[in-house]
Amino acid sequence: MERRKTVLRSAGVVAGLVVVPLAVWGFSFAAPVLSGITASGAMLSMGSVTHGKVTSGGSAMLIRAPVSSGCRDLEAAPEEVQLRSPVPVEIASAKPDPEIIAAVPYPEDLNSRDGVIQKMNFGHYDGTQYFDLDGGGQVRNGSDEWDNASLYAESKKSPDFSFQTSEGQPLVLIYHTHTTESYEPSDRDFYDASFQSRTTDPSKSVVAVGDRICAELEKAGIPYIHDTLLHDYVSYNEAYDSSRTTVKELLAKYPSIKIALDIHRDGLQREDGTRLSPVAEIAGRDAAQIMIISGCDDGSLGLPEYIKNFHFACALQQQLESSCPGLTRPILFDYRHYNQDLTTGSLLIEVGSHGNCLEQALYSGELVGRGLAELIKSSP
Repeated sequence: MERRKTVLRSAGVVAGLVVVPLAVWGFSFAAPVLSGITASGAMLSMGSVTHGKVTSGGSAMLIRAPVSSGCRDLEAAPEEVQLRSPVPVEIASAKPDPEIIAAVPYPEDLNSRDGVIQKMNFGHYDGTQYFDLDGGGQVRNGSDEWDNASLYAESKKSPDFSFQTSEGQPLVLIYHTHTTESYEPSDRDFYDASFQSRTTDPSKSVVAVGDRICAELEKAGIPYIHDTLLHDYVSYNEAYDSSRTTVKELLAKYPSIKIALDIHRDGLQREDGTRLSPVAEIAGRDAAQIMIISGCDDGSLGLPEYIKNFHFACALQQQLESSCPGLTRPILFDYRHYNQDLTTGSLLIEVGSHGNCLEQALYSGELVGRGLAELIKSSP
């Protein structure tokens, strides 16, 4: 208990040293950029760095079928776009005004039937880009530098860092670059188009998913930090710059952090407007399927040690699949940056999509947290 208090107190000090962003911009500038992103809308760059706890709806028919027909290359997660700002942003205040938190409330009424939500299980893939991992799950190889055989050999290697840490020092950082990403209120087969699947209410966003991950780490006695700074409002363009600044500050303060997981939700939608809800049945309950993204580099992205992140991605993927078969979609190994140069255990995890309901996403957060804790505990 004392070490958790120590981590909490120290994290609070870090957060207390930060400053309010120099500029506040409206949502309107983001509309052209987000036109291809189905889950566009309002975001926030304020919050706190703490140990978090969270307290936690017609169902649609589950369709088990290939997803390539009529979809926009969904397995490659095209909805996740990183935009870079020429001017770095500063870290926001750790104690935002309640009015800021309430800036984009979760809607009370979402009953307009404007489109269809279709449940789908993203199962096993065949094709030249895919290969199976020995312990379960798959990899989608989107690189030009690696053939499948060479990348498969890398997948067998252990993570390149120690899972051990000093007493009371955090090992894991959970954060959210797109902090306001949220989910449907219940498991249903329609969506209300007035809702852009974003909110500054942390109990309804990916922050709540992060809380579930952290709860499992806490149960296992693994020290962690949960950064709940809301990085993507009011400037979506600067979200990755904002989260980068925060992560670098925390790594400087806590060099014991080896694992940095950026928790998002995807936005999967067919060309006809049908939103997809990727699910897997785990222990009799629907869980939102997850996808790990491990970026690679052709020499132009500034990720010199990207293959070390991939080693960790494969270890985590296999751990999750061994305990919860079907929970994961293939690891996406592709030309993505996502601030994955900051540690050799840096990954982005998409938890479900905007067609999933919050309950499914929270359950997946619990499963990811449990699997991560099991991986850490079983590693030398």
